[in-house]
Amino acid sequence: MLRSHTCGELNISHLKTKVTLSGWVQKSRDLGGMTFVDLRDRYGITQLVFNMETNNSLCLEARKLGREFVIQIKGDVIERSSKNKNIPTGEIEIEISELIVLNSSKTPPFTIEDKTDGGDDLRMKYRYLDLRRNPVRENMILRSKVAIETRKYLADLDFIEVETPVLIKSTPEGARDFVVPSRMNEGQFYALPQSPQTFKQLLMVGGFDKYFQIVKCFRDEDLRADRQPEFTQIDCEMSFVEQEDILNTFENLTRHLLKTVMNVELKDFPRMTFDEAMRDYGNDKPDIRFDMKLKNINAVSKNKGFKVFDDAELVLAINANGCAGYTRKQLDKLTDWVKRPQIGAKGMIYVKCNDDGSYKSSVDKFFNQEDLAQWAQTTDAKPGDLILVLSGDTNAVQKQMSELRLEMGEQLGFRDPNVFAPLWVVDFPLLEWDEESARYHAMHHPFTSPKPEDLNKLDTAPGEVKANAYDMVLNGSEIGGGSIRIHDRDLQKLMFQHLGFTDEEAQEQFGFLMNAFEYGAPPHGGLAFGLDRLCSIMGGAESIRDFIAFPKNNSGRDVMIDAPSRIDTLQLDELSLKLKS
Repeated sequence: MLRSHTCGELNISHLKTKVTLSGWVQKSRDLGGMTFVDLRDRYGITQLVFNMETNNSLCLEARKLGREFVIQIKGDVIERSSKNKNIPTGEIEIEISELIVLNSSKTPPFTIEDKTDGGDDLRMKYRYLDLRRNPVRENMILRSKVAIETRKYLADLDFIEVETPVLIKSTPEGARDFVVPSRMNEGQFYALPQSPQTFKQLLMVGGFDKYFQIVKCFRDEDLRADRQPEFTQIDCEMSFVEQEDILNTFENLTRHLLKTVMNVELKDFPRMTFDEAMRDYGNDKPDIRFDMKLKNINAVSKNKGFKVFDDAELVLAINANGCAGYTRKQLDKLTDWVKRPQIGAKGMIYVKCNDDGSYKSSVDKFFNQEDLAQWAQTTDAKPGDLILVLSGDTNAVQKQMSELRLEMGEQLGFRDPNVFAPLWVVDFPLLEWDEESARYHAMHHPFTSPKPEDLNKLDTAPGEVKANAYDMVLNGSEIGGGSIRIHDRDLQKLMFQHLGFTDEEAQEQFGFLMNAFEYGAPPHGGLAFGLDRLCSIMGGAESIRDFIAFPKNNSGRDVMIDAPSRIDTLQLDELSLKLKS
């Protein structure tokens, strides 16, 4: 070993111990007769001292060390005269007797410190340097702990970890596939898996009644902060279970992870139906760290001569407690915020609930004090509160008001990343209508089981059919989702028919699964957690990139290795492919 100890473990109890340390030079300080060097590894920092009086040549060597040089030293642990209580090694330093430069370093393009001067693009280009910084390393350690604790927890429950194929068949449902040409099968392609869904169901048919896998998945879709073209799932499936069994199992896994990794005790896991979530929060992944529910004020705002409301399908309001003091400038800024293309509202109405019981609104021309009092009653607004109102088509205005609610929660400090508020959203619609293709699509995936009591609606009112599907939500983000699956061939065939598949198309795409159902498929269901997203929420970060060792940028590029890139013409010829000229 090139070291006897790490740079984070030595303390006052090691005085007079001879040690060998290896690591990177964080920085050095030349004080004339003494040179001090901070030596860093992933465990911490230890101060080295080179004394001109006792070893002149060694001190001169130390002065040649640059930032990020890799060195090995030998020396004695001594007590520091000027102690640093901010680090575990702050009471000691190493008096150096031998110095070996293992490797020199160019000057890094940014400082390797907690608060660096490097921007996102620069740090992604030199990600191997960024990984040396404490915040990034701590994110990777958190991710490692989550993965280890997940394996331990599930193994204790007799789950079996099984690897499923990475080169699979492309299917038309869901996001776009990444495709891989086959050299040995000209004109044919593999796809990279968006999830191991069908394989884990086949494992249930094979008698593996408790399966899990921490698995890479791939989706060729538009990117944003919480998406990457490749991501990792904690993928699970169970046989001979009902929905409640799965909710209890993975609710307890989440409790275990928060407790062991973050030392956070999760209390309640409320259950909320999809319809309730849309009604009260405007989306199916509500942030319940704060209240501020959406209120339908159609009954007290329409048919008053205000065309904006009268022509709207839905008028929604939220009550921002204690915000009646917002200035005109603040309200104009909020209005501009909701009118951004990302939100899409045409404008915003406000009502200030004054301390004297009167009301001041941006629509006083159309609504009198009695009208506004009804708004306040409907939204539970009191003197000192601020009512914010949006209107429009139901789907659009729910999304817009949901975003406005989150923005107000952010402004008012209600979205504390150190507070964790989980819940289950259940009873999702089985199908959702897609205007572009003019047909129904599976809201989750085509293997989700409809609720038995709604089966008779599949032909007459497919949009009203509820699914045995559930999502786990944490702090306004979906961290996991799943369902009870269809395990009967006839029902699966019927589901494909309602999704617009012909019998031939269903057989071509998923015949292997339906055939398997003819050989005694057990009732089964499962769930997949987004490991990257779960870690980012636990770590208090907005982007999952911070918890991926080598992430892609917002264009799906790896700027460090410059991928994707063109490939050699000979490779294209072997694959029988040609690029467009």
